[in-house]
Amino acid sequence: MPPLYKTLRPLFFRASAETAHHAGIRLGKLGQLAPPVLRAIYAPRLSEADKARLRVRAFGLDFETPVGIAAGLDKNGELVRLWPHLGLGFCEVGSVSAQASAGNPKPRAFRLAKDEALINRMGLNNHGASAIAERLRRTPRTPGFVVAVNLAKTHSPDILGDAGIEDFVTSFQALLPHADFVVLNVSCPNTAEGKTFESPEALTPLLDAIAAERTRQSSSVPILVKLSPPAELPVDEGAVNDILELALERGVTGFVATNTASDREGLTRTASSEIEAIGRGGLSGAPLRKRANALVQHLYRQAGDRATIIGVGGIDSVDSAYERVLSGASLIELYTGLVFKGPGLAGEVVKGLAQRLEADGFGSVAEAVGTRA
Repeated sequence: MPPLYKTLRPLFFRASAETAHHAGIRLGKLGQLAPPVLRAIYAPRLSEADKARLRVRAFGLDFETPVGIAAGLDKNGELVRLWPHLGLGFCEVGSVSAQASAGNPKPRAFRLAKDEALINRMGLNNHGASAIAERLRRTPRTPGFVVAVNLAKTHSPDILGDAGIEDFVTSFQALLPHADFVVLNVSCPNTAEGKTFESPEALTPLLDAIAAERTRQSSSVPILVKLSPPAELPVDEGAVNDILELALERGVTGFVATNTASDREGLTRTASSEIEAIGRGGLSGAPLRKRANALVQHLYRQAGDRATIIGVGGIDSVDSAYERVLSGASLIELYTGLVFKGPGLAGEVVKGLAQRLEADGFGSVAEAVGTRA
């Protein structure tokens, strides 16, 4: 852990998880005003050979590094100017919904420090598609930095079925002009009614509607789908393959694996009484690592070069990041690891990946992807 964050972390951890998160957002917004300072503290020192080795070409886009920020951290697109100065290659803004939402009642975010995990039932709180689209329109972009938008259905039990699809399309219409790629969050466990679009019956009309709107706008922006972690191992290949093939048939170019988990598998150090007191919510962090990695491996074996996989879930070190690449992920994302390791984790992972690739004789990330799937 970098010395600066090692000093600050006890202060953050005295506050609730959500209060600390908002404090981090505020600090990040201030940091954006001083890019040279950010780069001096956090940006990894990369040789030209390192830079070349780390570049990734995926679904028609060029990424300076394969490491990015997962959806959920910057829900409202307020830190788009921050991430490239930490050495990152891309970010996902969101999840964004058509309507603004305050989310669920508090408390709704919890740290499980012993397991380096989070549980959240935020309820898709965000400023809404129109406001976030306008913010992204006004935000200057760092050349070469890729900005994705993650879309979810508005947090309301009254918006179901066709209305839910229309809700997705409304967000898609607003955000499409401002996104380098779009992720459909069909697997979010934090909807008010607990339902997702992660079944062939629900996903088919949604993908058809999104494809029709993309055609109407004469856009070629890549569409990805975010999947749930497998409920258990080994992966239920039949269920995953049904979704995978359906998505590919309808023009989806990649998958984000995985979302948070609604179960509590993998928690080994936190007292059961504490877990029970927290109640429902999506689990993220180290306990998801094994399941998320297994899903990446399966997707890679099944899809091959037909889809790009973004690995997320329990990535909190160079080891876990490199493991995900070898398992089949061309890109990886950080979130919970940053809570426990601090913003310096981004640069550590970027630099570490370059070193691991060189040590193993890989000339690029692409050469390493899936070699241990």
